[in-house]
Amino acid sequence: MDEPMTDAPGAQIRVTFTTTEPDLQLPESKRQLLVPADIRRYGLSRILNSESMLGTGSIPFDFLVNGSFLRSSLEDYLTSNGLSLETSLTLQYVRSLLPPVYQASFEHDDWVSAVDVLSESSPVGRWSGDSFQVGQDRILSASFDGLLRIWNASGQVIATSPSGSGGGHATSIKAAKFITNSQLASAGWDRTVRIWKYTETDQFTGDLKPTLELYGHTGSIDSIAVEGASKRLLTASADGAVGFWSTSKSSAPEADASLLPSASSSKRRKIVSSTSTAQRGPLSLMQIHKQPATAAIFDPGDRTVGYSASCDHTVRTIDLTTSTVVSTLATTHPLHSLCALPRSGGGAPLLAAGTAARHITLLDPRAGTSATSVLTLRGHANVAHSLAASPHNEHSLVSGSADGTCRVWDLRSVRPATRDEGGLGGVCEAAFVIERQGAAKGRKRDFPGDGCRVFSVVWDKQLGIVSGGEDKRVEVHSAVGVVGS
Repeated sequence: MDEPMTDAPGAQIRVTFTTTEPDLQLPESKRQLLVPADIRRYGLSRILNSESMLGTGSIPFDFLVNGSFLRSSLEDYLTSNGLSLETSLTLQYVRSLLPPVYQASFEHDDWVSAVDVLSESSPVGRWSGDSFQVGQDRILSASFDGLLRIWNASGQVIATSPSGSGGGHATSIKAAKFITNSQLASAGWDRTVRIWKYTETDQFTGDLKPTLELYGHTGSIDSIAVEGASKRLLTASADGAVGFWSTSKSSAPEADASLLPSASSSKRRKIVSSTSTAQRGPLSLMQIHKQPATAAIFDPGDRTVGYSASCDHTVRTIDLTTSTVVSTLATTHPLHSLCALPRSGGGAPLLAAGTAARHITLLDPRAGTSATSVLTLRGHANVAHSLAASPHNEHSLVSGSADGTCRVWDLRSVRPATRDEGGLGGVCEAAFVIERQGAAKGRKRDFPGDGCRVFSVVWDKQLGIVSGGEDKRVEVHSAVGVVGS
C-alpha cells in the first residue's frame, strides 16, 4: 500500500508495520505505507487505530525499530543512525506499557527483609504439582524481628514462625523462599539455613514448624535461591562462600561439629539448640569470593549451573556438579544483587547485577573472563538491593532500591550512553517508578530512601509486584499490562 496516510506536505518515509500480537495483526495489503518523516509515536499510533487500518479506536501503541523503542521522530531516528530518508523502516508495534497500580499494604512490626510469592503461575506453584490449590495464593515475608509470616492475598496473617526459643532464628532473617506450597527456607544473621514445614488447617489458619537446620557458613547469610525440582538451595554469605544444600535430611551430609551449638555456648544458644530439629551440613561450601558474597542464583534453564555476585566486583559461573568456578566476570564496582533473564533462544541467560555505583549492569556470562556490559540501567539514587525478572517476557525486570523505590525496566528502551556515563554502550532508563506508599512524608531525609529503603522485590504473573522494606510494610502493586508478553 503506497498511498500516504496524511495530507501534510513534506518528506515521507516508507514503513512496514509488524507485530507479534495475534489479535492485532494487519492484513498483508495494509502493512506497508508512506508516512510523514517528522511523525512520532503518537501519530503512528493514530494511524494504526484508524478505521482504514486496525479500526481499534484508541489503543496506545509503542513502536520498536531494530529492537529498541522509538523515542523521536522517524526523521531524527534516521539522522542519528546515519541513514537517508530513502531507507525503509520496519516498525514493530506493541501495546503501550501501563503503570503499576497500588493494591495493598501489609503491616509488620519490624523492617521487612525478604518477600516471596506462592501462586499458580509462580515456579513454586508449578513445583508443588497437584498439591497446590488454585486460588490459595500466598505471600511469604521475613523480618528483622527474626520471624516469618505467611499472608493470604487479602492481607491476613495465616501463620507466623516461632521465635528463637521455639526453634526459629535467634536474630534477624535476611532471606526467605518458598520451596513448595508445604516447605520453605530461611536464613540470616545467625549463619544458619532453616527448612520449615508449612501446613494449613483452613484458609485462614496455618502452622510453621522447623524441620531442618543447616550449618556451614561462618558469616551472615544474605541470599537464598531455590531449585524446586531437585529440592536444592544456593546461599551467599558475608564469609565469601557460596553454599549448595539439600533440603532433605536423608540426603544432606553431617554438619561440621565445630559450627553446631555446643555445651559451652551462651545460654541463648543453648535454648536454640534444645529443640529436636535435625542438624546437617552443605553438599558443598565453595569459598570462591575474596569479599562478602551478596547473591547466588541458579541458571533458570540448567540446574547444574549457578551464578554468584560479590563485593569483590565479580560475577562467577559455577559448575554445581563439580563445585568449581568455570568463568569469572570482573566489573568495576562492588555488586549487591543478581538475577537471571532467560533468553527465548535458550542457552546462558543475561545476568543483571546491582552495583554500588547505583546502576544495574547487564552481563553476558558467555563473554569469558573480561566483563562486557551489554546494557546499563540508570536512574536509582542508591543501591539496588533486589532484582526480579518479569514473568511475562525476557526483556523486563523490576528492581528494589535503598532509594525507597522499585523501578520497572524494559530493556528494549535504549539510548546511547553520554560522555558523562562513559560514552560506551547503551543506557536504559526506567519505564516506571514505584514510590513507597508507606514512606514518611514531610520529614527531612539524610539520604535517598531514608526511612523507606526497599530490601526485597518479586514479580509474580498473578499477584503482581510485591516488595518489602524499611517502612515495615509489604506492598503489592498490580502489574497486569505493565509489559506486553
